Amino acid sequence: MDGDDWLADTRTSYDRVAVDYARLVHDLLAQSPHERAALALFAELVGAAGGGSVADVGCGTGRITAHLRTLGVDAFGIDLSPGMIAVARRNHPGLRFEVGSMTDLDLPDGSITGLIAWYSLIHIPDDQLGAVFAHFRRVVRPGGPLLLGFHVGDETTVKTEGYGGHPMKVDVHRRQPAQLAGRLRASGFRVESQTTLTSPESRLGGIILGRRET
Repeated sequence: MDGDDWLADTRTSYDRVAVDYARLVHDLLAQSPHERAALALFAELVGAAGGGSVADVGCGTGRITAHLRTLGVDAFGIDLSPGMIAVARRNHPGLRFEVGSMTDLDLPDGSITGLIAWYSLIHIPDDQLGAVFAHFRRVVRPGGPLLLGFHVGDETTVKTEGYGGHPMKVDVHRRQPAQLAGRLRASGFRVESQTTLTSPESRLGGIILGRRET
């Protein structure tokens, strides 16, 4: 896609599927003990870092944001799609959700203790990853944890239908853990662990836990 067309297509696609998306993914974590364990470790590290706000970037309809709150994390959500944010606010009243893009993250420098991007980097083109990780580093306090979930692979496919059969137009980028870990290190993060797993989220998923270098 040229220019920022991919952003517009991603926003429109998720606006279209938001209601069915929330219904279809609602119980995935209940079937994913390894992913719940990763989120619990992330919550523990946020607490060890002194607590404070955590951004769930690409939060969708807010299920991970809400789960982190049950773990004692002061999490709030940001998503590109106004439709997804509207459903998140409806389904999780009292939690903070904002429309925004990880390509131009509208948060002050060093304003959050940690950041999670849970299967949301999958729509970011390779040539935008460096800028996205630079934003992540800018907004996370030194030493703060970062958790990424993503699809593992070497190919990019175009998703044309999903979540209730609605038409979509989004690129889905699958990447190797070592590739993302290298990009994170180059952006000023220390990678503490990386793993692959099979779960309802992905036929082959990856999880990387890192920290912002001081």
